[in-house]
Amino acid sequence: MPSGSSSSPPDFGDPDFREAFLTLHRRLPRQAPGSDATTRHLLSLCGPLPERPRVLDLGCGPGRSALLLAAEAGAEVTAVDLYEGFLDELREAAEARGLGDRVHAVNADMGALTCEDGSFDLVWAEGSAYVVGFDRALASWKRLLAPGGALVMTECEWTVEEPSAGARAFWDPQYALRSTARNLAAVQVAGYRVSGVHHQPDSDWAEYYGPLGERVRACDDPTAAAPARAAIAAVREELDVRERHGHEYGYTGFVLRPVTAGDGGAWRARPETPADVPGVREVNLAAFETPLEADLVDALRADASWLPGLSYVAERPDGSPAAHALLTRCEVSGTPALALAPVAADPAVQRSGAGSAVVRALLADARRRGEALVLVLGHPAYYARFGFVPASRFGIRAPFEVPDEAMMALVLDDTVPVPAGTIAYPAPFGV
Repeated sequence: MPSGSSSSPPDFGDPDFREAFLTLHRRLPRQAPGSDATTRHLLSLCGPLPERPRVLDLGCGPGRSALLLAAEAGAEVTAVDLYEGFLDELREAAEARGLGDRVHAVNADMGALTCEDGSFDLVWAEGSAYVVGFDRALASWKRLLAPGGALVMTECEWTVEEPSAGARAFWDPQYALRSTARNLAAVQVAGYRVSGVHHQPDSDWAEYYGPLGERVRACDDPTAAAPARAAIAAVREELDVRERHGHEYGYTGFVLRPVTAGDGGAWRARPETPADVPGVREVNLAAFETPLEADLVDALRADASWLPGLSYVAERPDGSPAAHALLTRCEVSGTPALALAPVAADPAVQRSGAGSAVVRALLADARRRGEALVLVLGHPAYYARFGFVPASRFGIRAPFEVPDEAMMALVLDDTVPVPAGTIAYPAPFGV
């Protein structure tokens, strides 16, 4: 986890400071907020694994996660870190626990991996993805996953809509935090579906900062060399910022799987053309029990809420529509947003990924256009894969009674304030 001063972030390029900082962290149980309970929970979200899963633990530190994965998941773990001191600790612990044949400590740069494509069933990075950046990690580590594999990362994020100046003064110079919604949007753009999201409890911070705080107090020596004093000062500030502003940021775990043909990767999705209009109606008639949704699409085409280019189809080999999704203009307390509805796939192609393909393409287009917020009323398990979360988290509610988990929101741009209030749908919705 980054550590540093709001006025002058620590210079990890200075070898003396870097060595002092790492020495200060030696023989601590963790190098980032976390817990065995969180590791187990993230593992449970991965679903079934091979009998002896191949795991790449990136930025492993002293290897708390690597040891648990080897012992409890029966994994063959390649644990990577650039600091040999942490790797020595891991090797000692693995031998002591009888896991020396399952845990392989490797000194390597997680930003320049030479592992072959498809080498691992799990790529694991608890508290370390920030070293290369969340977006770069998503892009560069995907190739390492075997078919059916999962990427598990934890990332520090803002937990409030408007972080204070004090919190930003610490974080902005060294690592630009984002919201969960913004990171989920990045996940979608990078071509992943979401298998699970876990907001880590405050106790995960205590497991890291408790021992670290004791170490700082024990090592505080005004006669120590300048690099050691600088390292202690940097950690002290980090602890102080957490005490004053900890309610504004936290760690979140993500369990992600690359989009495959079954998720829509084999389908071509594109904006509808005038020639598609009859086919779009046929898809909606086939997908739903009544003609209401098909009639709604036709009515929206004639409404001021219609946004040219944001009605998408997934096409069959002959070019005809197999699935359809539509975004139209709605409002939340007078602020423009988008309504995703309806979404339909011909029953003949359901479960083929056609619906997912058209939704992903449509949302990506909306993001490129600079749209900030999308709302959908639908099945939580289905729409969560695109990054949607309950709209109530933002204080957004439907204009009618609906289960809280079914009214969902996706923030496409978290630099724009998310409005709270009641959704105003276009007139053709009849609400």
